[in-house]
Amino acid sequence: MITIQAIDHVVFRVVDLEATSRFYIDVLGARWEKKQEDIGLYQLRVGVALIDLVPIDGKLGAMGGAAPAREGRNVDHVCFRVVPWKGETVLAHLRAHGIESEIVSRYGAEGDGPSIYLSDPEGNNLELKGPPWASVPNR
Repeated sequence: MITIQAIDHVVFRVVDLEATSRFYIDVLGARWEKKQEDIGLYQLRVGVALIDLVPIDGKLGAMGGAAPAREGRNVDHVCFRVVPWKGETVLAHLRAHGIESEIVSRYGAEGDGPSIYLSDPEGNNLELKGPPWASVPNR
C-alpha cells in the first residue's frame, strides 16, 4: 500500500517563465530553490513543496507537446494548504496584486473549510486552502 502525506512538487509547463516566477514569488511567497537552465527546469520552494516551472521552449518543455492554453491545460488545479489562515488578509494581499477573488467553502483533505481560487499568469488554476471548519471524524 502507498500512503501519501503531502504534495512534494507540481510541474507547470509555461510560456513566460519570468511572469510566472514573479507571480509565485511576489504573490504567493515562493522563493528560488534551484535553476537547471541546461535542461530548462526552474524550481521554486513553497513551504515543504516545490513548484517546478518548465518553459515550453526548453529541453524538458519541448517534450510535452503544444503549449498550455485556453483550449487545454496540463493540470486542472493545485491546492496549497495555507497556515496560518487569515482569509481576509490573503484576499487583501491578492487585491494588492490585482487579483480579485472570494472565500468559498469547499471540501478538502481535512473536511469542509475556506478556499480561495485564482490563476497564475499561465492560466494554471490554484486553490489556497484554510483549515477545516470542524474536524473530520475518524473513518
